[in-house]
Formats: sequence, C-alpha cells, structure tokens
Amino acid sequence: MIFRFVGIDANGKKIKDKIEAQSLAEAKAKLKAKNILYKSIDEERPSFFDKLEFSRKYKISPQELSVLSRELSMYIRSGITIVSALKVIESHYEKNKKIRLFITTVSTYLDEGKDFYSALEEQNVVELPLFFKESIKVSENGGLLDEVLMELSRFLKEQDKINKEIKSAFAYPSFMIVVSLLMIAFMLTFVVPQITGIFKSMHQTLPTPTIVVIAMGDFFKNNFTLILTSIFVFVAAFIFMVKRSYKFAYRVDKLLLKLPLFGGIIQKSELARFSYIASLLTRSGVPFVQTVNLSANILNNLVLKELFVDASKKVVEGKLLSKALNESSTKIDYAFIQSIALGEETSEVENVLTNVSELYFEENRDKIATLLTLLEPALMLIVGGSIGFIVAAMLLPIFSMSIH
Repeated sequence: MIFRFVGIDANGKKIKDKIEAQSLAEAKAKLKAKNILYKSIDEERPSFFDKLEFSRKYKISPQELSVLSRELSMYIRSGITIVSALKVIESHYEKNKKIRLFITTVSTYLDEGKDFYSALEEQNVVELPLFFKESIKVSENGGLLDEVLMELSRFLKEQDKINKEIKSAFAYPSFMIVVSLLMIAFMLTFVVPQITGIFKSMHQTLPTPTIVVIAMGDFFKNNFTLILTSIFVFVAAFIFMVKRSYKFAYRVDKLLLKLPLFGGIIQKSELARFSYIASLLTRSGVPFVQTVNLSANILNNLVLKELFVDASKKVVEGKLLSKALNESSTKIDYAFIQSIALGEETSEVENVLTNVSELYFEENRDKIATLLTLLEPALMLIVGGSIGFIVAAMLLPIFSMSIH
C-alpha cells in the first residue's frame, strides 16, 4: 500500500511525500526509522482507473529502466554500496515522483536487511519485467551485479531504440492513411450531397460511377453518427477482448503471423528479442531451462510465447531445445532452429544466440526500410486515386451535358 504523509525531517525541514508499507503501523515505523516526525499520514486511495483495474503499478518505460540500471551499475563499479548509490540516484528524480518513491521503497527494504532482489520483488510501486528481476537475483548471488546491470541497460536501450525507430517509420504512413480517410469521408458526407441536388434537378441519366459515388455519399450522410459509433465500439471491444480473453488474443496473434511480409517481420522481431535476452541470462549464470522459460515470457506474441514455454518443459525432460522446437506444431524460421542446434552441438549456445539476435534485428531493419519505401508511393496512389475517382464521378455528368 502507498501512504501519503506530511512531516518534518531530522533537519527541521517540512516534507510532503509518499511511502510504501504493508500497513499503517509499518508506515509509521518506517518514518520513525528515517527520523521523520509526521503530522498526518493516510493511505493513498486508488483513482477511478485503478478501480477499473487498468494498473495500480507504474509501468516503467525501457528507457527509464535503462538509465536507472546504468547509473546504478556505474556507482557500484566505483565502489559505492548499493544503498548509498540508490540515495544518490534518488536526488536525480525530484520531478518523477513514481520513480523516486520506487527508489525510496527499495532503499528502505535494503536498510531492513533484505537483498536487492528481495527488495525489488516486494516493492509494489513499479512493475518490473520478470527477466530483469531474475537477472538481478542470479548476478547478486554470483557477484556480477554491476556487469549484469550494465548489460540489462544496453538491452533495454536497444529495445527502446528499435521501438522508437518502428514508431517513427510508421508515423508518416499512418498519418497519410488517417488524413486520406478523413478527406474521403468529408467529401462523401458533405461535398457530394451538395452536388447531388444539382444533378437531380437536371432529370438526366447519370453515369454508373456517379450513381455509385452518390449512393456512398447518401449512405455516409444518413449514417455518419452510426458509422463513427460502430468504429468506436468495434475498436473498444477489440481492445477489451485482446486484454481479457486469452483465446481471442491467441487467435489474433496467430493471424498476424500468417500475414504476408508482416508475419515474417513480427516473427523475426520476437525471435531476436528471445535470443538477446536468452544470451544475456545465460551470461548471467541462469540455468538454461530457466533461461528459455524467462525469455519466452518477454515475448508479446502469445503463439510464440506458448511455443517456447512448451519447449522449456521438454528441455526439463532432457530434450534439446532445437529438437523440441522442431517437433512443435507451430512452425518457426528453420534457420533459427538450425542455429540453436549448432550452438548445442558446439556448446556455444550463448554466442549463437547473440549472433542470431543481431542478424534478425538487422534483417528486420532492412525489411521495414524496404516496406516503407514501397508503402509511401502506394499510399499516395491510393489516396490520389480515391479522391480522383470521386471528383471524376462528379464531373462526368457535366461533361455529358456539354457534349449534348
């Protein structure tokens, strides 16, 4: 639970902040341990969105977690204790109250004698990726915390960079699609009906394209509110079903993998992420079976996630990962399976996974660049063609009159 409090610290300075605790008594005890004399303290009530169970935990972005991990790694390498390092880092987040509360909470647990992994596991302020916590757990036991934190920082930074590149790449095509749809809808709803009245007063036979455009214009004009409501309801229902129904989300992910070109990009992107985090966990000393399971859980596509989770169970039974993947009913890139098999044969799985992730990331960048190069002129043609068809359909009767 999160508690708000107003009090005075050991220096006599008035402070207004938050603290995490399991109960009000524990919150008061923690404030007393920090030499804070509180004036008022009460539990923070969940907002309307929290009550709808959207999320009570703060979803930290990969960039924020990357920066935090890098800073912590650098301080630990310089010989500062993790508790002191967190207190220094806390001062960097005066404006970000959620991250500051997260650091304060972890520091409190460390002061109580818990290790770093347990502190991260018990805090309820920030939602951390499972692979991140497991990497911390293993590295802390092996004395490699600073190295693994730096590796995690690099991975998270790379993921954030890739996500931004993809969003940036698809920003222009998405903008073009939205604008073109709005323009076409505007013309059919407001412009075409104005011209239709002129044609009706002429009492002449209209060309087929004109009849089609007029019918579309009438439909949009008469059902404009219904169309917008239907689109909104469909999108809302789709999002709700994806979040609440595993079967529905699984079918959607299965369909996405079957899409021409896009399916291959999605699969290779997921395999690259799996390979990178699996190589990182292997370097951190995580057992291979646990590595496969943890790496599977960072995948977004449920079909591939289920494939690797099932494969990890077969690895527990003594099978090779490559064999388990090959026997699965869900087929993935055969080159990936061959690479894993080669790594298992030569006991170089870690290096193979690293190379595979780099290869797939690079291959996807090239594919997306090619796709966008073709997509932009295609969108221009579609938009221009659609608007041109509407304009031509409206001009045809006028040309027919001038000829007669």
